[in-house]
This record gives sequence, C-alpha cells and structure tokens, in this order.
Amino acid sequence: MYLPQEIIRKKRDGEVLSAEEINFFIQGVANNTVSEGQIAAFAMTIFFNEMTMPERIALTCAMRDSGMVIDWSHMNFGGPIVDKHSTGGVGDVTSLMLGPMVAACGGFVPMISGRGLGHTGGTLDKLEAIPGYNITPTNEVFGQVTKDAGVAIIGQTGDLAPADKRVYATRDITATVDNISLITASILSKKLAAGLESLVMDVKVGSGAFMPTYEASEELAKSIVAVANGAGTKTTAILTDMNQVLASSAGNAVEVREAVQFLTGEYRNPRLLEVTLASCAEMLVLAKLAQDTEEANAKLMEVLDNGKAAECFGKMVAGLGGPADFMENYDNYLEKADIIKPVYAEQEGVVSAMDTRAIGMAVVSMGGGRRVATDSIDYAVGFDQFIRLGETADANKPLAMIHARSEEQWQEAAKALKAAIVIGGEYTPTPNVYRQIRAEDV
Repeated sequence: MYLPQEIIRKKRDGEVLSAEEINFFIQGVANNTVSEGQIAAFAMTIFFNEMTMPERIALTCAMRDSGMVIDWSHMNFGGPIVDKHSTGGVGDVTSLMLGPMVAACGGFVPMISGRGLGHTGGTLDKLEAIPGYNITPTNEVFGQVTKDAGVAIIGQTGDLAPADKRVYATRDITATVDNISLITASILSKKLAAGLESLVMDVKVGSGAFMPTYEASEELAKSIVAVANGAGTKTTAILTDMNQVLASSAGNAVEVREAVQFLTGEYRNPRLLEVTLASCAEMLVLAKLAQDTEEANAKLMEVLDNGKAAECFGKMVAGLGGPADFMENYDNYLEKADIIKPVYAEQEGVVSAMDTRAIGMAVVSMGGGRRVATDSIDYAVGFDQFIRLGETADANKPLAMIHARSEEQWQEAAKALKAAIVIGGEYTPTPNVYRQIRAEDV
C-alpha cells in the first residue's frame, strides 16, 4: 500500500519512482482518492526533477489504462490501424487529407482529435463547420464508419484516459504545462487508448509551434518516439515547419474548403502537400503498406489523383451525419462571411518573417477560436490566400483575403495581420520538413 504524499515526497527529493508507485498514484487520480492539491504537487515535482524514460513510459501506460482502451479486433478491419497526431499549428489542416489518403491506401484511421487550444486551430472545430457532422458518435458508429470509409475523425470520449483530463486541468492552472515528461504522457495516453498499432507524430518547429525552440521540439519528438515504442506502439516523429501558416488558409470553414479542394485536385498548396505526404508516407511504411518512402509517395499521389482519397472523405462525412453530396457541393454547405476582401501591406517588399502565433490569435479574436472553453465558434471567419515567406507583397499581391462579419472586424484583423508579417529585411528559407525521428534514433 502506498501513500500519495510519500510518492510526492520521493519525487520531490529527486528519487526515481517505480512503475507500481506511478500506477497507484494515477489510479488515485482516476478514482478521486488523490486530491487536486496532490496532483498539483506531483506535477510540480516532475516539472523540477523531470522523469527518466522508464518513469515516462510507466506514467503514459498508467494514464492510458485509467479508462477504456479500445480493442478493434472484433471489427476485423482487414488492415493495419494507424494514426497521426500533431502538436498543433495555424492552418494545420493535414488530418483532413491525411486520414482519407492513408485509408485509400489500405490503412484504417480511427482518429480521436481535439478542439483548438490557444492560438492553434482544432480539427474538431473545423469538422463541425460541416452541417450535421457528429463528433461524438457511439463507439459502434465510430467503428463502423472507420470500417466503411477507412477513416473516422471524432472527439475524445469521456472514458478515454480520464486521469489525463484531471491532471491536465490542474497543470493548466499551476504553470506546469510546459514539461516534456508531462506533455509526452498527456499526448500519448489518449492516442494509445485508441487501440493503434502504429502512430506518426508531427512535431511543429517555429514561430507558431507549441515548443519555443527547435531544440525543445526535437527533445519532445524524441521523448514521444521512445515512450510510445516503449509502451508497445510503433511510432515515428517528424519535425515540420511552423514559421508560417501551413495551408493557404486559417479558420474553420475556409480550411475545410481548402481540404476538399486539395483532395479533389482543384488546388494543392505545395507546402501543405509536402508536409502531408511526409506524415502519410511514414504511416504507410510503419504499417507495412509500403516498403519505403518512395513507394509510399507514389501510392499516395495515385489515390489523390484517381479520386479514391476524396471518396473516403465523402464517406466519412456522410457516415458521421454530414451531407451525402458534400464533396460535390461543399460550397453550398460551408458558411461564408459577410465581408471577404484582401488586405495589402503598407509597403512593397519581400515577406521575410511571420509571427504565426499572432496570426492564430487574430483568428481567435475574430471568433474563429475560443478564449474560454464555453465560447461558441464562428465557422465562417478567418483568412485565406495567404502570402508565403519569400514572396513579394505589392499592389497585385495581398497579404491575405480576410473573411469577416463586419467592416470593424475586418479592420481589426487587417491591423493584426499587418503587425504579424515582416516586409523587407533578410529572408532565410527553412525546410518544410526538418527530419524524421525513428525508434532507432532515440
């Protein structure tokens, strides 16, 4: 029998906790025998003393096992169960294309996603811009849509990793969010409870990233790869650039529109294509659906160009309550803003930098994200046709199109966007994909 305060004391003094002690503490979190004060103290001791890799694996597994762990074996999917998770960014709409692309290549993607957090947009908020789309189906419907369409993107159910919910809520109000051990366990406990065989982690780098520096992003990626593989789920991470908006748009309906145009071949932003292919290719290789990256990329481009990926997205939308003809008539279903007009730079010149986080916060200010959890989302607002780093802003090339509800809102957004984009000065290109981190690298 252990005592929560003794476990806290041991970690406070810099000692290593056993898997049994961690398990006992997390079970107490899940069944409310551990108090909020004790969770706060536990998180703070980890914040200052960090955790060894075995401790991180034990914490992740304990949080994963604190609720239901989905077992898909009864569904007989007939293919590997794979998923990806991103640390979040601005204009990061990759999940909406990636799920259907991997599904069209023979994978099954039961993706449990989140809402927007801070300046980062949420996959669920984007999907809810589609009328009728149900992000909280029963487990039976979740499984059936995954089987039929190859992909289903839904929200976290209350019985997946419930200990993480309590721990995160306490971390959020005690300044213990930014710690690699706790971030690793929080991300992975929810993902691994979804019954995956393999996972690809997209860790963002740059001005719109969750982690402040390249080194911190790399450290998080290595931690996730080591812990997930240690917990029995084959995992690779890729480090991708978030020094500018990833897609050509940022918002909810505007990003769904871009995802559909990407899948149908109407328009594919080359940067978004490169980053999406990088994650998808890793998923296919990990799941043994392709021998190497080259073969994976060829298969992925084939399902994009022959319409199979678009078909999987359409099936998922219809299966989860959205319109059956969404892919054909998406423009009739997605809400539009009252004012859609371009914003131009004050001066002509090359775009040398972007404060991507500030652009994300501008979307939130327009109502496209939440300041507090109870805020409702305005799906129509946002930006599209973004200028990219290295391009020249002039009278013919706007910084972006602003989708706003009123002239006043348009003016506010224009001011925020001009302040976030640097014109002139030195522009140093950064790669879209920095590197892959695989199990053998950690």
